[in-house]
Amino acid sequence: MFMRANRKKTYEIDMTHGPLTGKILLFTLPLMASSILQLLFNAADIIIVRLNAVNDYPVAAIGSTGSLINMLVALFMGLGVGVNVLVAHFYAIDRKQDVSETVHTAITSALAAGCFLLVFGIVLCRPLLTLMDSPAEVIDLSTLYMRIYFAGMPVNLLYNIGAAVLRAVGDTRRPLYYLTLAGILNVGLNLIFVLVFHMGVAGVALATILSQALSALLVVRCLMRTTESYRFEIRQCRITGDKLKRMLQIGLPAGLQGTVFSISNVLIQSSINSFGALAMAGSAAGANIEGFVYVAMNAFHQACVTFTSANFGALDAKRIDRVLINCLLLVSVTGIALGNIAYFFAEPLLSIYNKDPQAIAVGITRMSIICRPYFICGVMDVICGSIRGLGASVMPMIVSVLGACGLRILWIVTVFSIPDYHSLFTLFLSYPITWSVTALVHLICFFFLRRHLHEKFAMRRAKTA
Repeated sequence: MFMRANRKKTYEIDMTHGPLTGKILLFTLPLMASSILQLLFNAADIIIVRLNAVNDYPVAAIGSTGSLINMLVALFMGLGVGVNVLVAHFYAIDRKQDVSETVHTAITSALAAGCFLLVFGIVLCRPLLTLMDSPAEVIDLSTLYMRIYFAGMPVNLLYNIGAAVLRAVGDTRRPLYYLTLAGILNVGLNLIFVLVFHMGVAGVALATILSQALSALLVVRCLMRTTESYRFEIRQCRITGDKLKRMLQIGLPAGLQGTVFSISNVLIQSSINSFGALAMAGSAAGANIEGFVYVAMNAFHQACVTFTSANFGALDAKRIDRVLINCLLLVSVTGIALGNIAYFFAEPLLSIYNKDPQAIAVGITRMSIICRPYFICGVMDVICGSIRGLGASVMPMIVSVLGACGLRILWIVTVFSIPDYHSLFTLFLSYPITWSVTALVHLICFFFLRRHLHEKFAMRRAKTA
């Protein structure tokens, strides 16, 4: 009943049958490459800006906006999690109408949310940067960068939601192609806007939103040209109430979790800001390098969500267990290897972003504490992804908010505030400690849900009998 009819396969992956490890790697490697390429292009932004800058202020301005931008968009990006889970679930059991309604609801909602963020971000970015204690020498540049960046929010969300639809059916290759083309455009425009027209951070932001527009155009074109059930048609662009409700039930807690995570990161960024522009630049450089490790691990998180959701739809509890085990092993190996390699080459890598010895020292301190044990964060995310793939979204949100975020904030206002421990070392130490606690609690929650899985599947089989 739940098996899909035979059809010609192209980019999709059958996640409910056959060996798992190879399929997970087939899913994750293009996704990993997409994310790494995106970070490389972002790194090119900073490098190109630095080539044309007379001081560290432009680099610090761009680097210090990341946590605030993530905080503002995280709530809406959670919609992508809901889209991924729903489409993967419906597609696995061949419910074509439900897939179509989910896709059109998601894209319509993404455009509406993007327009809201455009206005919200442009109006409130400077007051929020002021609340973060952004230094006077960089706040004007940070404000300019954010206002231009938020002008591109509709196409940003449109691409991300469209890519979530493709991931849900196992297609991670075409988003890789689209991001590659968009990234090449981004670098080319950076060279023109920054080095030729000397537009600085404004040129970087403008290049970013134009390249995002290209990637959004390509992914929408892909969805419009497919003959599968996830085809997008402009004339069917509407919101279906029950699909939006279910997407929000799954995605809103994920978005709220991301927002609260970002709030804790904003507090940490504010604490970093108090150490001055060099500390900001060094930490931003370290964070950029760590980002390569994170996105490589995050590919397994997304694989775990998608594969678990598909097999949850197919009522296959044993395969759900195998998905989690495979993803945990793969993310651990990836995180340990890449995290330690990045730390081993920390100094030459950091010097790409900043030549100042003090900034490099800050970056090395950060990477020694965060990058080397980064695999713990990957383990935490994979277990959380498995729980979300089972359709439970509130539970991992509560655990993550209280564990990773609540403990991190508590650390800042207690341990970090003690004069003898008021250092960047102490501040960065909050990350691996909170990852470990949260991962353990997530694992307990997964076992709790897993105990009741057979009962839930029996009830669903009885309804469809």
